[in-house]
Amino acid sequence: MQEFLQNYYLWIMAFHIIAVIAWMAGLLYLPRLFVYHAEAKPHSDSVGTLKIMERRLLKLIINPASFAVWIFGGLMLYANPALFSEGWLHVKLTCVILLTALHHVFARWVKKFAADKNTRSAKFYRIANEVPTVLLIVIVIMVVVKPF
Repeated sequence: MQEFLQNYYLWIMAFHIIAVIAWMAGLLYLPRLFVYHAEAKPHSDSVGTLKIMERRLLKLIINPASFAVWIFGGLMLYANPALFSEGWLHVKLTCVILLTALHHVFARWVKKFAADKNTRSAKFYRIANEVPTVLLIVIVIMVVVKPF
């Protein structure tokens, strides 16, 4: 199995990167929808539209992309277990775990908005929108620069 994965390593990496881009696009856009939703007048037409957009973004893009990130990333690590000795990988994986936790927090917020039970301000969601960006910056630096 490892030999097969090593032979197709670049393909696996390409699909991993594609999945990361899709996942990050969703994680960066969903909190922006939360900002609009928090600012919208209750029971307006825009609230219904935002609920649909939030649910679809989560179910059709963010969830499948996250799954693909973990599958293809896991396959890459299985094909090249020597990476576990690299310090940068541990930082990257910690950030990916934090992104996954944030993904689950966002999913809870989607459910709260769907049930009209949001209690947070638009400002809160603007700040939350920066968290995936910071984690993305750290991940990219770890993977490209490999500082340790």
